[in-house]
Amino acid sequence: MMQGLRMPALSRDKEDTLLLIASTLLVLAPHAAHLPPWVTLVCGATLVWRAVVTLLGRRMPPNTLLLPVAAAAMAGVYASYKTLLGRDAGVAMLVLLVAFKMLEMHARRDLFVVVFLCFFLALTNFFYSQSMFTALLMVVSIAALLTTQLTFQLTGAVPPLRARLLLGGKMLLCAAPLAIAVFVLFPRIEGPLWGMPEDAQQTSRGLSDTMAPGELSNVALSEDVAFRVKFDGPVPPQPSLYWRGPVLAAFDGRTWTRLPPRRIAGRHTVSLAIGGAPVRYEVTQEPSNARWLFALEMPLTLPDLPDNPATLTGELEIQAARPLTERIRYGVTSHIDYNLQLHADGDVARDDWLLLPAGTNPRALAEGRRLAAERDPTRRVTAVLRRFRTEKFTYTLAPPRLQGADSIDDFLYGTRAGFCEHYAGAFVFLMRAAGVPARVVTGYQGGELNPLDGYLTVRQSDAHAWAEVWLEGRGWVRVDPTAAVAPERVQRSHAHALPAPPFGLEKLGRLMGPQDPDALLSRVRFAFSALNNGWNQWVLNYSVQRQHDLLTRLTDALWRWQTLAVLAAGALLLLAGIKFAQRRRSDPVDRLYSALCQRLAQRGLPRAPDEAPAAFAARVATANLTPDARAAAAEFLRRYSAWRYARETAPERHVFNTLQALLSRVR
Repeated sequence: MMQGLRMPALSRDKEDTLLLIASTLLVLAPHAAHLPPWVTLVCGATLVWRAVVTLLGRRMPPNTLLLPVAAAAMAGVYASYKTLLGRDAGVAMLVLLVAFKMLEMHARRDLFVVVFLCFFLALTNFFYSQSMFTALLMVVSIAALLTTQLTFQLTGAVPPLRARLLLGGKMLLCAAPLAIAVFVLFPRIEGPLWGMPEDAQQTSRGLSDTMAPGELSNVALSEDVAFRVKFDGPVPPQPSLYWRGPVLAAFDGRTWTRLPPRRIAGRHTVSLAIGGAPVRYEVTQEPSNARWLFALEMPLTLPDLPDNPATLTGELEIQAARPLTERIRYGVTSHIDYNLQLHADGDVARDDWLLLPAGTNPRALAEGRRLAAERDPTRRVTAVLRRFRTEKFTYTLAPPRLQGADSIDDFLYGTRAGFCEHYAGAFVFLMRAAGVPARVVTGYQGGELNPLDGYLTVRQSDAHAWAEVWLEGRGWVRVDPTAAVAPERVQRSHAHALPAPPFGLEKLGRLMGPQDPDALLSRVRFAFSALNNGWNQWVLNYSVQRQHDLLTRLTDALWRWQTLAVLAAGALLLLAGIKFAQRRRSDPVDRLYSALCQRLAQRGLPRAPDEAPAAFAARVATANLTPDARAAAAEFLRRYSAWRYARETAPERHVFNTLQALLSRVR
């Protein structure tokens, strides 16, 4: 019964085609993450169609059917991207054409066309992701494609699939040293590998230069890495980790924005009094398509970016000259113990930090004016923080939507539930209404320290907004209103300040979170994060400057006589090892045969290059040798020919001993 259910063996052509389909699927599958869903469905249906045609032995569809389908697919690409040029549209067309080519293979060359197109498609996966996982997946894909290509070229008996996969993997390993050498030594290209005008218009990831209710909470929902930090010494305590970004001053009743650049250009010199030891660290910032560079408050040095110089604004924001479209690394020195703008000079005396929009948020404006009756500005600040702390305000990632232009009133006297931008915006509004210069600062707060590699990871979920108020004799003072409502947000992270969900993926994420760093899942997550960070630091962040520094060090080292001597000795040892390995790999019986031919050549009887052992034995039988030597040589050649070509069943060791004894008689 079971024998009747057994599937019949597939023919060679069917096995090869199915192997090609599987290899193509490995290359096409990652593109599903960024292609329109209809492209993925069409490609999947096409590959299934080709597999069914192969298994059932059906005829391939005619070109009269494929051409309209291909034309309709190209029209769909144009409808999705509004162009047929550029990275995304080009990749989509190539993916569809590879899938359609599977239904249009009529000759052996068509198989190789699909394989070579898949090699190129494997490269296009790196246009969208250069992660370690993508690289490993592409290595597996290349090995599968090499195995498929080798299979097409084999004639006669075909080795098992496992043997072919091992051969494809060995070919890939043989190419790896050359690929590494090219990666390290080939001149690096400035900017991205692929660039088209429409590809550059990407949305900014992370913080922007505006803040409205709900914007930061949307950013904080993402677990994407914003940047990683490596400190030269101990990591500062969590409450001191305020990573300064855009400073917002203008308010229209709902949205906070930065001051116009023309005003920033006319500011007086910023005064900064510092205390304590400086904090030195290196930041590896992910691409954001924005110009902001982040540093601990307060930065004392500017990042050194040779091709994208950084500047410092009057509010101590660090900006690059161009948007960050690639991962960058820079060093910064900061002081977390500081006093900013101690004296009321032109920077503070201006009305920029007291301006409020007319006719909006009347209740909050009236409350602020009542606070102005208190002569001590510090007590005005304390009164607002006390209100946030004692009244029923809640901290949430999903605050109620605020409608209209009176968003401050809606929050303070209505919903009373918000994220950090709600509290920072309301606090600054009340301070200005009370006559205290104030502004909103956005950036990131905190970070997660990986105990394996020592890097502090700051994610988009660490996005934060706080306030600065100017107090006589103290200058600009940081005030974090969120800490009055949810102190856990500043002491640990925003995840601890939010109520834990009862179940679901978010609950699982909490179990893997930093609150239990000794848990197994946390250790696995830290290990993966360290591996990914190492990949980013040593592979993806191998820049022109790092290549130049490496080659300079190598050049200096290679010109030393000690290094040259070591390299020469190493080369000699390598050649000797290769020669020894070749001798070890050669057949011992063949070595005896070579020794016999050499010995007979010394006696005036050389073997011709195309002369077989049997023909050589016929000449040896009439040669001018002693009878014993002539008989021994003829017997040697007969036995060797029988063992080598007739494949006698005698053990190799027995044959070797017999031939060695005969060779000793050829004198």
